[in-house]
Amino acid sequence: MKLAMLQTETGLKPAGVDERDNEIRFVDLCAVDGDLPESLHDILKQPGGLQQAEAAMKAGLGKQAFISGQLQAPIAAPEKVLCIGLNYREHARETNSEIPSEPVCFGKYANTIGGPGSPVVLPSVSQEVDYEAELVVVIGKPAKNVSEQNALDYVAGYTVGNDVSARDWQKGRPGGQWMLGKTPDTFAPIGPYLVTSDEVGNPHQLAISLTLNGETMQDSSTSDLIFGIERIIAHLTQLMTLQPGDLIFTGTPPGVGVARTPQVFLKPGDRVDVTIEKLGTLSNPVVGS
Repeated sequence: MKLAMLQTETGLKPAGVDERDNEIRFVDLCAVDGDLPESLHDILKQPGGLQQAEAAMKAGLGKQAFISGQLQAPIAAPEKVLCIGLNYREHARETNSEIPSEPVCFGKYANTIGGPGSPVVLPSVSQEVDYEAELVVVIGKPAKNVSEQNALDYVAGYTVGNDVSARDWQKGRPGGQWMLGKTPDTFAPIGPYLVTSDEVGNPHQLAISLTLNGETMQDSSTSDLIFGIERIIAHLTQLMTLQPGDLIFTGTPPGVGVARTPQVFLKPGDRVDVTIEKLGTLSNPVVGS
């Protein structure tokens, strides 16, 4: 099942996504089931929420309960945005980094979240803003001390992400400023949909690519991940409880701008498109501040 958040004439609404015959239609889930929460985040928090949404989706298709609107981030205000660095073998090699022995973790904040079509805003104090195509895990239920064997049971689904990074802050400031380099406003667009785990199947066999103004910059597969999603979740939940709607950016494949010769950084007027097999394409324009 594909789920989306839409900005409609009457406000934000969760919607089911019906894709067939080269047409995309959106089912108004709350119009079908008035007991459903009015956001995907709250649907995940509600026990049995995804199953309830699936039933509303099926009923809504029969009733043709369709709505229109502008796609928004599927999860707008996650409690936690966790990120894994150096998690593709070829990306580690292109940056002349050692293959890590355990997941390299850092975080972003809700201020970084954007949605499909929303602009990535370049801070005036950074001249080296980079792109990073990423598979994003969406947690579906509270997870603490989870084993690798059971880890995928805690995943609601997946979405497409771009871990935008100000390299001149991340690495170029005294001591390195990973937090400031990773957390400017708009630096974590996600979308277009939340695709549930059952529809995705094996998350470690998905083609992932990024184009900048139509030119392919990253082209890889999640099969190149160093640490799979099970390992990442088990590693994180040793120390913290993951909550429904938490996001995990799982790392970026090779082809980032900072590793190119000459280097490539984002500029106003650019357009970035991240595509992941089965999940869709996330498109964002780039603007100055």
